[in-house]
Amino acid sequence: TYKKHEENERLFLRFGAANYRAVVFFNQHYLGIHLGGSTPFSVEVTDYLKNENRLLIVTNNTRRAENLPMENTDWFNYGGIYRNVDLLRLPQSFIRDLKVGLEPKKNFNEIFATVKIDGISEGVAKFEIPELQIFEEIKIQNGVGKINVAARPELWSPEKPKLYEVILEFENDKVIDKIGFREIRVETQDVYLNNQKIFFKGIACHEDSVMNGKSLTDDEIRENYQLAKEMGCNYLRLAHYPHSERAAQIADEMGILLWEEIPVYWAVQFDNPETYMDAENQLTELINRDFNRASVVIWSVGNENADTNARYKFMANLADKAHELDCTRLVSAACLVNTVDLIMNDRLAEKLDVIGMNEYYGWYEPDFSRLIKVFENSKPEKPVFITEFGADATSENHGTRDEMFTEENQLAIYEKQIETLSKIKYIKGISPWILHDFRCPRRLHTKQNYYNLKGLVSADRKHKKLAFYAMRKFYQNLQEEL
Repeated sequence: TYKKHEENERLFLRFGAANYRAVVFFNQHYLGIHLGGSTPFSVEVTDYLKNENRLLIVTNNTRRAENLPMENTDWFNYGGIYRNVDLLRLPQSFIRDLKVGLEPKKNFNEIFATVKIDGISEGVAKFEIPELQIFEEIKIQNGVGKINVAARPELWSPEKPKLYEVILEFENDKVIDKIGFREIRVETQDVYLNNQKIFFKGIACHEDSVMNGKSLTDDEIRENYQLAKEMGCNYLRLAHYPHSERAAQIADEMGILLWEEIPVYWAVQFDNPETYMDAENQLTELINRDFNRASVVIWSVGNENADTNARYKFMANLADKAHELDCTRLVSAACLVNTVDLIMNDRLAEKLDVIGMNEYYGWYEPDFSRLIKVFENSKPEKPVFITEFGADATSENHGTRDEMFTEENQLAIYEKQIETLSKIKYIKGISPWILHDFRCPRRLHTKQNYYNLKGLVSADRKHKKLAFYAMRKFYQNLQEEL
């Protein structure tokens, strides 16, 4: 039922995510279609309002070869509308977009704000950060405006996740956000946060829970982050698709650095223009959604793709697009090792700020000496993150160090990985696979029972496996060295 609050108001429906293909009808009018199961979209319903209204959304989670992700993936394919649906009451002219951050390479002394207005194309917006004594006007022309303001904010970091209230007003619309200010950059083989060298002590994480599937509650997100912090982490890789926007908002509050990713996963149709447009759209929607989140420092354009000419062009264009949309963050991808020549030589590295590397020596690749050869043969000119390594272990299943699926075997593989990785100077970040066990229908071994068991914590988050404590000790020792 619709009850008008003000004259000339406009109404929009905003969907946090619907997997995968969503078609929206309102009062028997077709309003549009959205592809992509993890990013938000909105439709305007103003012109079709009645006293009594009917909304119909048709969703289809069928995976198709031409979409992202494609048919073959390694996690459970939840479907339907699984994030919030919001009704937005807005004035005729409203704030469509606000992006705020530190202007790069200005010695942390300058804040920028860019504004987009829907409706009136000319006017003046009021921009405020009261705690910094910033009260400025932004001139709007052709629906856009930008301002740079001298300021010296306290910088956001995992140790001190300082957030400021930022306010923008235009005509009868007002936006309030909590924003942190920090700068991330790469210089040769090092990563700098606020001009300080940083090692990314991390863990990977899927969006999955026993009770709520893909629709994690705020408490579940906080529980994941608290487990990571207990392990000594300052960073999480959110794989392999955009997680909830609440994940980034809560990370801002708790002080967790994030790697966010789009599902250019495995062997997609790299020579299909429609597939590329799907990828670029998901990347654009993700960057627009989380641009103001200080915690998000890396955009990833994909995971584990063989280095072919079509793939190089596809992902190089995505990396260029990410840099175009956001010059304040790093761009990366989780790349494969050349297992024939035992070297990191993915051509995509030239387009990346940080080289991600997935490897499973000790598990899928039993000969651990081959990993040592990879590092000896590789001479990267950029920082490298080990974005995945690991082994399956059933919680509380104990045995010998050579017995697969035992916690002791997982621990033995982690100890070998830690010993090797700690000696490689160009490695500046690590995110083992994975924080907790998660649903996966392709995991058919009797020990797995439709779960990927590489988690360092059980799926219900109640049991920490032995390897959890090995990583905690490693990160604690690393912190002392730093």
